[in-house]
Amino acid sequence: MDLVKDKEFGGERPLFGMHDFRLENITITDGESGIKCCQNLECNNSKFYGKYPWWHVDGSLISNCYFAPGSRSAIWYSNDMVMKDCVIDGPKFFREMKNLELENVKINDADETFWKVDGLRLKNVELHEGTYPFMFSRNIYVNGLTSDAKYVFQYCENVELHHAKIVTKDSFWECNNVTIYDSEIDGEYLAWHSKNVRLVRCHIGGEQPLCYADHITLEDCTFDAACDRAFEDCTNISAQIKGAITNIKNPISGRIVADSIGSVTYDEFAKGHDCIIETRA
Repeated sequence: MDLVKDKEFGGERPLFGMHDFRLENITITDGESGIKCCQNLECNNSKFYGKYPWWHVDGSLISNCYFAPGSRSAIWYSNDMVMKDCVIDGPKFFREMKNLELENVKINDADETFWKVDGLRLKNVELHEGTYPFMFSRNIYVNGLTSDAKYVFQYCENVELHHAKIVTKDSFWECNNVTIYDSEIDGEYLAWHSKNVRLVRCHIGGEQPLCYADHITLEDCTFDAACDRAFEDCTNISAQIKGAITNIKNPISGRIVADSIGSVTYDEFAKGHDCIIETRA
């Protein structure tokens, strides 16, 4: 690889079309599209301030870098990327990509981040602020995620999460094939209108979780006391709940077992009463 080191670049497309380069301690100061239509790049210990600095780059490793608030929409249309030990302060990162891997990355403005990514692997990642991260993404594997962004994981497919702590609203809506292990999810309206959702040893907080969904499986999960009106209009439920659940409302089919159940509500015109609901002896 050729080396570019200790340099600043600004203006329009200053590093267009680079192939097989290592960038060390560079700064993209202003302008647009600093690095575009490139292949096989490594970038270390560098700073990005201008807009759209990393588009249409295939095959890249980014490490120990900083992306300022002005670097909005910084990384789009770039496949086969690994990012490690970076801080991102700009919104709308990572769009229309394949095979993206992040490790030890902190994103302080997660607004509209990770849209339409196919093949996403996250390890020890933080997401803060913003709305709708992960929209329309698929084939996602996460081990270690902390997030307070709103409306996470909507319209996603094939998602596996381990050791996540998510404080949000309207999470995992319209998703298909989601498995979550050993995690905390706190927010209103968890997994509405989703199919094939499985939670294992998870703690669930917030109002009206797991409604209008099909094939919901819970294994050794716990609920906050505020979790009322759970499982409304759900079909094919298989729920093993540790401890108490405050209220179950209008489930359609399946089986729910808990140590204690505060109340079960069926509205007058609810669809059927075929769901088995019972407490452990």
